Amino acid sequence: MERVRRVLVHFCQDGAAQPAHFVQSITGHFSEGGEDEVERHAFCPIKHLSVTENAALPLDVRQRGVDVGVATILQTANQKVLLTRRAKELRIFPDIWVPPGGHLELDETLLDAGLRELQEETGLKLEPEEGSPNILGLWESVFPALLSRGLPQRHHIVVYLLLRSPLTHLELQASLSPSPAEVSACLWADRQLVSAVVSDPGGENHDLQRSVGVSQVSADGALSDASLPLEVFLSRTPVSGPDVERVSTGTMFALKLWLRSLDDL
Repeated sequence: MERVRRVLVHFCQDGAAQPAHFVQSITGHFSEGGEDEVERHAFCPIKHLSVTENAALPLDVRQRGVDVGVATILQTANQKVLLTRRAKELRIFPDIWVPPGGHLELDETLLDAGLRELQEETGLKLEPEEGSPNILGLWESVFPALLSRGLPQRHHIVVYLLLRSPLTHLELQASLSPSPAEVSACLWADRQLVSAVVSDPGGENHDLQRSVGVSQVSADGALSDASLPLEVFLSRTPVSGPDVERVSTGTMFALKLWLRSLDDL
C-alpha cells in the first residue's frame, strides 16, 4: 500500500515523463538558471557517492526513485514560525528540528499536503483559502545526511510552502495538539532567533538569551513548558560520529528564504 500512495519525481524529456533514479541529482537540473531557491547540502551523499558505493546499494533502495515531500513554514500574524522536533523513535532524522511536513500523496496538491501534514502533526487546522500560500524553495534531502553514517536509504525533493496565519502564536498555541508519535517538542521562533539559526557558526548571536523556551510533548500528547540551550539551535551537522539535536540543514535553507520574504514586504 505504501508504494501505491507514493508520489515520485519525474523528468520530462522529448515529451515523455521518466522517473528520476534514486542516485540521480535533482538540483543539477535547476542549476543552469542560477536558481538559489533550489539547493542541497554541500556534503549531499548523492553528490559524493562513488561507483563502488553506488553498486553496494541494495536493489530495493536503488529502485525507490526520488520521493516528493512538502514542509509547511507557518508564519503567525506577529511574524513567528513554527518548528517541531521529530520524535526520537522515528527512523529518519530523529530529534531534528524541522517544520511540519511529510510525503505528498496521490491526488493531493502541494497545499493540500501541507495543510494535512500540519494538522496531523500539530493539530492546527487552516482552511485552503487561508494563509496566502506560496513556495519558498526546493531542497534535495538524503538520509543519512553523510556517507560516513552509511549508504543513502531515502532521497526526497522537499517543497517548502509558506503559509501566513491571521492569528498570533499565542492564539495558535491554544489549539496546538501535537502527535507524540511524530513530534517531541514545538517552538515558535521569532525573527531574531531565526537570524541566529541561519547565521554562520561562530558569528554574532544577536544578544539572545542562552536558553530557548519550547513546548515539550509528553507520551500522551500533553504540553509542558521547557527550555533548551541556545547552542542546540546553532549546531550544524557533525562531519563525523553520530548526529546531534539541531535544526535540519534544509530547514535552515528555508528559513533564510523566509527572512528574505519578510524583507521583501
